Amino acid sequence: MDFLNAIVALANYVLIPGITYGSQLAIGALGVTLVYGILRFSNFAHGDTMAFGTMITILATWWLQSMGVSLGPLPTALLALPIGILGCIVLVLVIDRSVYRFYREQKAKPVILVIVSMGVMFVMNGIIRFIIGPDDQSFSDGPRFIISARDFKTMTGLDEGLGIRTTQVITVVTAIIVVALLFWFLNKTRSGKSMRAYSDNEDLALLSGINPERVVMLTWIIVAALATIAGTLYGLDKSFKPFTYFQLLLPIFASAVVGGIGSPLGAIAGGFVIAFSEVTITYAWKKVLVYLMPDSLEPSGLVQLMSTDYKFAVSFVILLIVLLFKPTGLFKGQSI
Repeated sequence: MDFLNAIVALANYVLIPGITYGSQLAIGALGVTLVYGILRFSNFAHGDTMAFGTMITILATWWLQSMGVSLGPLPTALLALPIGILGCIVLVLVIDRSVYRFYREQKAKPVILVIVSMGVMFVMNGIIRFIIGPDDQSFSDGPRFIISARDFKTMTGLDEGLGIRTTQVITVVTAIIVVALLFWFLNKTRSGKSMRAYSDNEDLALLSGINPERVVMLTWIIVAALATIAGTLYGLDKSFKPFTYFQLLLPIFASAVVGGIGSPLGAIAGGFVIAFSEVTITYAWKKVLVYLMPDSLEPSGLVQLMSTDYKFAVSFVILLIVLLFKPTGLFKGQSI
């Protein structure tokens, strides 16, 4: 029974949170890797793009809730998500036409676009805080748990309970659907193949008659949708706070680089590598070890390598190691 309790504790505090967080990072990293692979610059405004799309979703959710509209057992935010995606698409297309397009026409170096994206990031951050405020905003409704720890204990007779939140299941299912649709679009549709051709060889793609402005527009539309979905899932699972999304930029970039920036498959793998690294290093392993070890060897401390306050430092260290020893990442993306 002690072994089963240890497995349940591991699943409750490491496996399920790691899979959920990894799914959120993977969707966010896909947006970063698409911008880098097709538009050829690192978009530092991606975290605030996620925050903006989530903010529109939250405002739409509050409006729907005030009208008495709901999805029953599912969060109302899922009904408001298309509105958030549409608002985010409008924003990124306006920013591209008014800011990035000029630098593309000037054939500016990628580092210039990176600096420009940092300026866009600060402006967007200010706008978001002005509209919705700097504090935590909770917008999740409906049943919180699919199965609660108390119910699990009653059913199994174990000492350790397993709680599965509704938002965790929604996150994983949504991530699977989004990734499947994205890979289908990139591999099976004419527009997706045009985007891949443009990413592989811009000059050859232009000679083949591919419209670069259409490719750019499609890229921003997909990136806005991915950013809004990732941000909304993260906000539902935890809470919405604009500065948190600014901090998420580090693990998202780390996910893209670790997997191989420019590689969609690498972005997904990198998201889970970063998520499980953060969760396992900042988790206090005493609860699991108490079940597995004899009383004489029972740990007295928390057996925690790092405090959860420093979880983003884990992403930073992994990012540095990858850049130093394998800059192309796990799936041999473009070298940084």
